[in-house]
Amino acid sequence: MFEYLARSACRRPWLVIAFWLILVGLVLPLVPDIDGPLKVGGFSSDESEGARATQILEEELDFSSSQLAIIFASDTLKASDSSFLEQVDASLNEINRLDFVDDVITPSFDPTLIASSGRLAYAVVGLGVPVEEAQAEARAVQEALIEQPDLDVLVAGGPSFYADVEVASQRDLQRAEFIAFPVALIALIIVFGSLVAAAVPLLVGSAGVAVALLGLYWTAHIADMSIFVLNLTTMLGLGLAVDYSLFVTSRYREELARRGGDVDESVVTAMSTAGRAVFFSGLSVLVGLSGLSLFNLMFLRSVGIAGVIVVAISTSAALTLLPAILKIIGPRINALPMGRLARRHATEQVTTGFWYRLAKRVEQRPGLVTAGVLVILVLLGSPFLRANISSPDATMLPEDLPSRQGYDLLASEFSGGEISPYIILIQSTGDMRSPESLQVIDSIGSTLVNDERIDHVQSVLTVPGAPADATPEQRLQLRERAEQLGIDTRLDSLLGDGTAMILAYPVAPANSEQNKQLLTELRSWDAGEGYTVMVAGGTAEIVDVVNVIYSEFPLVALAIVATTFVILTMLFRSLVLPLKAIIMNTMSILAAYGALVWIFQDGHLHEFLGFTPQGYVEASLPVIVFCVLFGLSMDYEVFLLSRIQEEWLRTGDNDEAVALGLERSGRIISSAALIVVVVTASFVTADVVIVKALGLCIALAVAIDATIVRALLVPATMKLLGHWNWWMPGWMNRVLPRINVGE
Repeated sequence: MFEYLARSACRRPWLVIAFWLILVGLVLPLVPDIDGPLKVGGFSSDESEGARATQILEEELDFSSSQLAIIFASDTLKASDSSFLEQVDASLNEINRLDFVDDVITPSFDPTLIASSGRLAYAVVGLGVPVEEAQAEARAVQEALIEQPDLDVLVAGGPSFYADVEVASQRDLQRAEFIAFPVALIALIIVFGSLVAAAVPLLVGSAGVAVALLGLYWTAHIADMSIFVLNLTTMLGLGLAVDYSLFVTSRYREELARRGGDVDESVVTAMSTAGRAVFFSGLSVLVGLSGLSLFNLMFLRSVGIAGVIVVAISTSAALTLLPAILKIIGPRINALPMGRLARRHATEQVTTGFWYRLAKRVEQRPGLVTAGVLVILVLLGSPFLRANISSPDATMLPEDLPSRQGYDLLASEFSGGEISPYIILIQSTGDMRSPESLQVIDSIGSTLVNDERIDHVQSVLTVPGAPADATPEQRLQLRERAEQLGIDTRLDSLLGDGTAMILAYPVAPANSEQNKQLLTELRSWDAGEGYTVMVAGGTAEIVDVVNVIYSEFPLVALAIVATTFVILTMLFRSLVLPLKAIIMNTMSILAAYGALVWIFQDGHLHEFLGFTPQGYVEASLPVIVFCVLFGLSMDYEVFLLSRIQEEWLRTGDNDEAVALGLERSGRIISSAALIVVVVTASFVTADVVIVKALGLCIALAVAIDATIVRALLVPATMKLLGHWNWWMPGWMNRVLPRINVGE
């Protein structure tokens, strides 16, 4: 197949290039609106208790889970002054007329919306659209606010947060692309010593990214896709396409020198060896990323779908577009040499260079090297033992965006959970207005009011100005009288025929451990026969999402590992090498996990990297890091072991095969890893912490994998195992299909 692809590209190179140019041309008109069909959010599951409770509240009480916090502050007025509150009402005058607005709760009606310091107050605007689809409505509310002479206004809350995520993601992508392309070109010039040879992988990589974006745009019209897939597409698409092109181009240059400038045969040989390895390496990465599509969360599922698209197109570009370009360039691949770099590459030894000598030194003390590397990897991964897995909040955004500023203001002036309360649903088989039902509401509310973990509570029975000794029935009557007088007390939003809602605002932020403990207590509350209690809200969503992800993660990881094991077993005709490769890949991933905790949870280097310490590890990151890195690490394993296997089959000498295999592939693997590190590290400049963390972890893990793992741990363990590296039961060797990899 690979020889056929190569010869076809050599026969009609311009036709192949024209095909890719057409695909790239199709994406150009879409660039301004490439993120149009993509969605924000996707971090929640419809199957969780919180989601079910929210759905019931929406159906029974017209509850709006999509709420904006309009924050008002003044340099001249106190928030409790009548003139301040009048200007707040005047500012909101046009909001109620918007079709998508369900209700507006002002500090004039609800004094708990006024900060005790008197420096600010806020109003709550309920929107009639899901929170993850309300970015446009958040902007419309902002535009509908009427400017007041003494007030400064800031819009925060869920819809504003997601609108800012969209803005920050676009900004991150542009910045990363601006950094990644020129730095990748410099790295390729260092690798090849020739400007033309360096430009070829970057050209193929750019085409691959463009076509992948086109595929994502079309896919997003069929299935929900997260806006974060744009960052992943550039990060992985550019890195992989350039990597694969680098492998093939390097082998092409070798063959061109060996064959006296025979372009066609050099292309065919490069594709039959390096191209074949690219295919199976791409397959290993695709297997890892496809695991994400098995999750029941839109965010992870869309990242998995995008990963499959990106890897498939990157591999296709390396197997079709690249040989066509090499055919046209021909011997000019070495044109525009870069001085000393070109001379260095021209005089490199292919049998007894640096990597050969390194392998031989490692083989002299394999036990010591193995133990030392394992200790280093374990130490790097040890911080993950204290990982606090949670879901993102506004602190994942930079401080210059309004939703982040609003979050910080409310957390400092009110309680940490002011914009993420517990939403407690109480259902009754009888009348919720009966004395027994009101007593249940009052019992839960009173328990929460007296809990030191709760700042304040709102329910149908919390009536401002009501006597302290008033019964639940009397407090309900006071609220009903106020409604009759034309005052909107949110009665219908808090109490229905068989449903009631209590809002409990915690002291600490939603992802704190004490809030998670309180959630467990609330969900185990026994309200008596005929009553059901369910809990939604900020903390509930965090716990539910973590439970959904990590109930599915073991099965997904097992499927990825098992599939990879089968592929490697067929490739290398060994049971030992695939098992060892999986263990070493896992060690590299654990080191990346340790970095997640040490840097992003604990906050080390936060000033240098430019983010707010999270205090937690975002729940989806370990999953994405595992799937991406398992594929990428196996990618380099395939290239290294395939060269070692070539030498083993030729010589039957395990030690010499390892040294020669590392010598023939070490520089190119290190160069390929350098490209991935450069591309992914460019996303460390991102404003969104999830993107920053993903870029840093991939760059760090690939750097570790391509240095101490591939250069030290692989030759050391292969020396220790000797001939056992190639062991496979005879019956299995006869049964399994044979796949010949020649790189």
